[in-house]
Amino acid sequence: SRVLVYDIIRPGVKGRSKPILRLIDSKVIDATKNATIHLDVHPAVVRWLENHRDNHGLLVHVTGELARTREHVRLRRAADEHKDAWVVSRPMLYTYMDDGRYKMASADQIMDRRARRAALRKNRRKDGRENCRRHPLYVDFADVGWNDWIVAPPGYDAFYCHGDCPFPLADHLNSTNHAIVQTLVYSTKPSMVPKACCVPTALSSISMLYLDEGNRVVLKNYQDMAVLGCGCR
Repeated sequence: SRVLVYDIIRPGVKGRSKPILRLIDSKVIDATKNATIHLDVHPAVVRWLENHRDNHGLLVHVTGELARTREHVRLRRAADEHKDAWVVSRPMLYTYMDDGRYKMASADQIMDRRARRAALRKNRRKDGRENCRRHPLYVDFADVGWNDWIVAPPGYDAFYCHGDCPFPLADHLNSTNHAIVQTLVYSTKPSMVPKACCVPTALSSISMLYLDEGNRVVLKNYQDMAVLGCGCR
């Protein structure tokens, strides 16, 4: 069997004209096996981004033995779509447009770069050590051996927290009252308590496609996956 995916350039009119289609990818499949199929729809997505009015959808066509079954391709349209709204046992087509590697900076982010550079200089201490702050960390699922069950994305920006929590704790270190007291005690009796630690204070979720025990693709929102902010605790 073969799966073919077409970009619908112009939809047809019933009884008058046929749709104009452009083949963008195809793949030979084994109809006897239950597996995930990856198809490249990038050319269609690029065309849609240039002009959203050109987005007439995709046509997925199956030839061979699988074409004679009553199963058909379904599209899950949202991460929070209820499971009763679609049939999980049918083939589905997923498009994932963000792999987490590249972020387009907004106008506010661009304007805020100078302030962030100033904050970074503020975090640098005279002894060369950096105070507690967030650092970049991109996790590639292939590197950690998770790509055998995670379908998409291939990775994401996880970030991590690292740095010193010096006495006295400044306001920008996002400390709790307990951390302030602990740091004060440490400054006078370091053998009594350890220093406050640089840890995540805010986390965000990410959506991932993964294969369940039945080898079916499932879309799930995983909580507390990426660091948004750091502080001394």
